[in-house]
Amino acid sequence: MFDDPISRRNALTRFAAGFGSLALASLLSETASASGGVDPLAVRPPHLVARAKRIIFLFMSGGPSQVDTFDPKPLLDRDDGKPLPFDKPRVQFNSTGNLLKSPWRFRQYGDSGLWVSELFPHLAQRVDDLCMIHSMHGTNAAHGGAVMKVHTGSDNFIRPSIGSWVSYGLGTENGNLPAFVTICPTLAFGGINNWSSAFLPAVYQGTALGDASVPSERAKVRYIRNSRLSREVQQLQLERLSQLNREHQSRTGPEASLEARINSFELAFRMQSELPKVENLSGESKATQHLYGLDDPVTANFGRMCLMARRFAESGVRFIQVTHNDNKVQWDQHADLKNGHEKNAREVDLPIAGLLADLKERGMLDDTLIWWGGEFGRTPTAEGGNNGRDHNPDGFTMWLAGGGVKGGFRYGSSDDYGYYAAENKVHIHDLHATMLHLLGLDHERLTYRHAGRDFRLTDVEGNVVHELFA
Repeated sequence: MFDDPISRRNALTRFAAGFGSLALASLLSETASASGGVDPLAVRPPHLVARAKRIIFLFMSGGPSQVDTFDPKPLLDRDDGKPLPFDKPRVQFNSTGNLLKSPWRFRQYGDSGLWVSELFPHLAQRVDDLCMIHSMHGTNAAHGGAVMKVHTGSDNFIRPSIGSWVSYGLGTENGNLPAFVTICPTLAFGGINNWSSAFLPAVYQGTALGDASVPSERAKVRYIRNSRLSREVQQLQLERLSQLNREHQSRTGPEASLEARINSFELAFRMQSELPKVENLSGESKATQHLYGLDDPVTANFGRMCLMARRFAESGVRFIQVTHNDNKVQWDQHADLKNGHEKNAREVDLPIAGLLADLKERGMLDDTLIWWGGEFGRTPTAEGGNNGRDHNPDGFTMWLAGGGVKGGFRYGSSDDYGYYAAENKVHIHDLHATMLHLLGLDHERLTYRHAGRDFRLTDVEGNVVHELFA
């Protein structure tokens, strides 16, 4: 007992200002659904034998062109300037004209002989680690809906993001860090909804480091340092809250919403010592910084994000997203395709190759699944004065690496001109189901009861593509 007892709710109100990390709304809002009295981020056993422990999602915002990067089309070169010899989709984002050949040459690389355009000379040296999927397709030709679909499985409703589902399904390997981190995410096209936990407990929401308008060197969790109170004083506050909590429970029993909020305060306190260590890259060797391109102003921004992703991965974070977007729709070349895609590729090529090499050297690629792609691809037909391409959700390329997938492997194909997914088609729901399976999660069993029914990432669809597994 205390001489001047206060209620737990008043204690939370008074003490809240003392915790520097309370800006992490993902840890503090909508806590009533969290499992009372039980750590919601405790490690959970997977449904299946897991091939991967974590995912790093390299999101190329805007939609890179499959026919200019990893999916060469000889007939597109031959028939440049001619009409597409079959019907275009009934629903298109913009109107396009005749066929437009790629301005870049393709070559085969590695023992696998996978094709890569000259846009990616560094990544081309890592093709034997890549699992190319050339038959991706989605359902929405607009950025907003397509971005939401890739992140949440839905293009028209607010649903939990894939990172939230992974956190919910597996918990975290490091109780001092969030389970889900997104580095410099874009605030456009759904914004926070793309890393939101939606109706899942808020502890599973992604923690954002900066946003697309902020250079990655300034991408930090806000207020992580408490300038008003020492660590010792904050520890005393937490101990007092714990005492009040136990006394309250002895009288009334567990109260889920307050338990969840107190858990979030304790995590925020622990993060103050752990998170700055992960964000601090000064201890990385010059060779490692060079590997990621931190010594080149062209590659430094994205390279720093990739290096932070590796550090979060080795620190036990389950889902890390890195977004390539400088506060514009980065890969959205409706016009000026050559200059735009060349600029974008220069910024990401070396850092991505460096990330793959670094993970492999550290023995982490085997249990880390790398996922690369945008929200859709581009049309093989021309837009914008014959030097751009429109949005194309009907056929595009994504690739995976590590985490139990086949390296140097090509799966599926698009048609002869690269417009539609044609052979062994893979929908976004199929990809989500497959990645969950690699983590040991059955997408049909990973459900959450809300509004009278069980929801899941893949809704009522999705098939695991077992052919991708090593």
